Amino acid sequence: MVGKNLLSNKCYLCLPFGICYFCAMKFLKLPVIYRVNYLTGILFLLVLGACNSIFKKEEPQFLARVGEEYLYREEVAQLLGKGMSKEDSASFVTNYINSWASKQLLLAKAKINLPEGKLAKYDALVSDYRTDLYTRAYKEALVRKGSDSVVSQSQLENFYDAEKENFKLKEKLVKLRFVALPHEFLNKVEVAERLKSFKRKDIEVLDSIGVQFRKLNFNDSIWVSISRVMEEIPPLTFENADKHLKKSQFFELEDAKGVYLGQIVDIKKVNDIAPLSFIEPTIKQVLLSRRKLDYLRKLETEIIDEAIKENEFEVYTKDE
Repeated sequence: MVGKNLLSNKCYLCLPFGICYFCAMKFLKLPVIYRVNYLTGILFLLVLGACNSIFKKEEPQFLARVGEEYLYREEVAQLLGKGMSKEDSASFVTNYINSWASKQLLLAKAKINLPEGKLAKYDALVSDYRTDLYTRAYKEALVRKGSDSVVSQSQLENFYDAEKENFKLKEKLVKLRFVALPHEFLNKVEVAERLKSFKRKDIEVLDSIGVQFRKLNFNDSIWVSISRVMEEIPPLTFENADKHLKKSQFFELEDAKGVYLGQIVDIKKVNDIAPLSFIEPTIKQVLLSRRKLDYLRKLETEIIDEAIKENEFEVYTKDE
């Protein structure tokens, strides 16, 4: 018989699980406990093999290799646009592979040819940058989650009153209303009179014919910098601004594009204190920045205190 002992010797006709006639006969003569244990072992091996096949990870697919560095297919796949054609995708992949290979080859050459001191310095810079990138992103997330972003009107006013001297103007501000008319506009005189009067009926009429204007601005309650006004009214310059921009003054200017009619409501001169409404966005940003810094300082202190308490951070002195 080829297989002498089913449980001790190998029968090469029935590997791996003993299915030949001779082995089967010997197996049936064994005590029940041995047969049960043997079948249990076989079942375990079958289940283990099935699990291995189910949970076995797919081998990564490579697109290119430079030395010991590999470019994975999934890395490039994430960069491909959904609407790209096959030709564009193929061209993109080819260019990306060449660019990646060039960088890897240059990096390898740099590591060989640059002095050790420079390599160590650059490695330290890379490490610092990675640390700063991670910690900055984490702190920003904490600030967004835990820091209040609402600034009340009373907070704005209190800060403005306390810091007024720091808000002196470096250029003039004006409140005005104006229109820009084409040269061929026929009712210029009426528009000028209604712009000066600017009562409810005047506003209704101006609104009704506003489609004939090249430009218009009827919101005379907001402060605007003189440089912004000059962008909208090119004939107005720094040289003639003092002449035309006076409180309650009406002006008429002209250039190759048309005629500009304007009524000045109010004006703030250089070195005057900026109105709160004009610098409100700046004050809000300052308050939020200070609040953010205070929150981060408190956070860093709490992190260090907690680490010391948990024995995760300690400082060694020279005497220790």
